[in-house]
Amino acid sequence: MTAISRKRWIVRGLIAAVVIVAGFGLWQVLKPASLPPGIIGGNGRVEGVEIDVSAKSPGRIRDILVDEGAFVRAGQVVAHMDTDTLVAQKAEAEAQLAQALNGIQIAESQVAQQQSNRAAAQAAVRQREAELNAARKRLTRSTTLAREGATAVQERDDDEAQVEGAAAAVEAARAQLAAVDAAITTARNQVIGARSQVDAVRATIQRIEADVRDSDLKAPRAGRVQYRMAQPGEVVAGGGRVLNLVDLGDVYMTFFLPETVAGKVALGDDVRIVLDAAPGYVVPAKVSFVADVAQFTPKTVETASERQKLMFRVKARIDRALLQKYISHVKTGLPGMAYIRIDPGTDWPANLAVNVPR
Repeated sequence: MTAISRKRWIVRGLIAAVVIVAGFGLWQVLKPASLPPGIIGGNGRVEGVEIDVSAKSPGRIRDILVDEGAFVRAGQVVAHMDTDTLVAQKAEAEAQLAQALNGIQIAESQVAQQQSNRAAAQAAVRQREAELNAARKRLTRSTTLAREGATAVQERDDDEAQVEGAAAAVEAARAQLAAVDAAITTARNQVIGARSQVDAVRATIQRIEADVRDSDLKAPRAGRVQYRMAQPGEVVAGGGRVLNLVDLGDVYMTFFLPETVAGKVALGDDVRIVLDAAPGYVVPAKVSFVADVAQFTPKTVETASERQKLMFRVKARIDRALLQKYISHVKTGLPGMAYIRIDPGTDWPANLAVNVPR
């Protein structure tokens, strides 16, 4: 080996030694301080409540008004569905409504006409009854006179035939009156049916109008647009997703704790969150959820060390007011550490004191 080669190897060795020493020193500076008793930690990921903006009915997307990354307000219109078919259906239903209203008028006029017919039928019944009464009186007189020989028997027979004819006329008039009453009932039912048809068509119009309103897709919550799941001009099915939002006012970190300490965690316990992307900040939070059952378990649970592998899911929710204050800086999906105080008597160490951007 030449002298030049030996010098190169010496220089390389010195550089490597310097790097190792510097790395060790940096690790000593940045490594987390040991946690005091009463405070435990677990790694997790920041998540937010996601909401899909979907089409209620199948149709074509006319336009989308927001881009990915945009902030939207609750109730803001973010997209429009095509409504040409709905407009045509509404016009058809309005024509059916006019026809149904006209049907009511026709049915009511039929009721009035049948009521007039009933009055005439009642008058005819009274007339036939009067004729029957007169015929019976004539028959009574002719019967008496024929018995005394004052008139011919043929006259009595003629009067008896007139009585029978008048009785038949009365029955016919009464039958006509009953037929008119039945026609009135039918006409009234037609009025009820026509009015029901009007109500049904009006309900159809209201449904179509609701579908037209629903064609304006609105954000159910305030948040940020994560994804455009479809594009203008595409046809989506009923319930088809158009946009995906994340509610940045409802953000939490999900992490896991072993069963040895999970039982000590209560709702409302203080939590401190430190993100890998921003280790200089400490974000306060509160425990909002503790799982009732272990989330994962080893295949065999025989020893104490194995039993400690039982892990429980915990959620720490960040205060909404704090999130709103820094809404433009809130990100989801970031990994980090969550530290939870299970002993209220334990003070937070200095490195876990609340420290948020000003």
